[in-house]
Amino acid sequence: MPERAVVITRPRAQAESLAQAVTALGRRAVVLPLLEIAPLADTTLLRAALAQLPSYALVAFVSPNAVDAAFAHLAGWPAGVAIGVVGEGSRAALARHGITDENTTIHCPPDPAHSDSEHLLASLDLAAFAGRRVLIVRGESGRELMADTLRAAGAVVDTVAAYRRSVPALTPVLAAELSALLAQPNDWIITSSEALRGLAALVRQLDPAAGPARLAAQHLIVPHARIAETAQALGCSRVTLTGSGDVRILAALQS
Repeated sequence: MPERAVVITRPRAQAESLAQAVTALGRRAVVLPLLEIAPLADTTLLRAALAQLPSYALVAFVSPNAVDAAFAHLAGWPAGVAIGVVGEGSRAALARHGITDENTTIHCPPDPAHSDSEHLLASLDLAAFAGRRVLIVRGESGRELMADTLRAAGAVVDTVAAYRRSVPALTPVLAAELSALLAQPNDWIITSSEALRGLAALVRQLDPAAGPARLAAQHLIVPHARIAETAQALGCSRVTLTGSGDVRILAALQS
């Protein structure tokens, strides 16, 4: 039997550094992107929103992809504009663009095990945003919880799409790779509920009869409680919840 692999399902651009770290642990890393991230065909609305950054009291980025897509159009960050992120991955993405706690106010859930919109909102003084403008930078679709909660607190909320995401099609190449990975127990790093639901759909398409059981036999390593809940709903019970950030994911692989 081949050695147990660590399957990294992040979009390819964010998978390589984690793959290198996994390899450095002496494990075999397999990069299998389950979400494809693409730039918008038309960035007019995104650039218009970014041009108004100084007028916002808070700009919330829903993912590292949102950070990278926005900063592709920015030369810097306006002084005094606070940022909200839901996890350590987005904080690391900001750091790559020179944005840290030392030069910008960054709001982030205090508990890495609960890196989501609910816990970001819980960490904010929502009343302080009453009558003030907030911008949410996200993909073309997404949850409305953050926008709805801030509006209920009296904030004037704008949302803008910064990128497109989609589950890959089941090509013959992907089908062969999936089939081989499901044929034995492996460790799967899943950092998105959407990616996990996409994986489950691909597996059902690949093998409607036995596929779901083969997926349920795999060990899933997830950074967020919401992804763990998605896994349970899909029948996957071998789940390790690490908390946000690659350091915690890598520690889970070593334990």
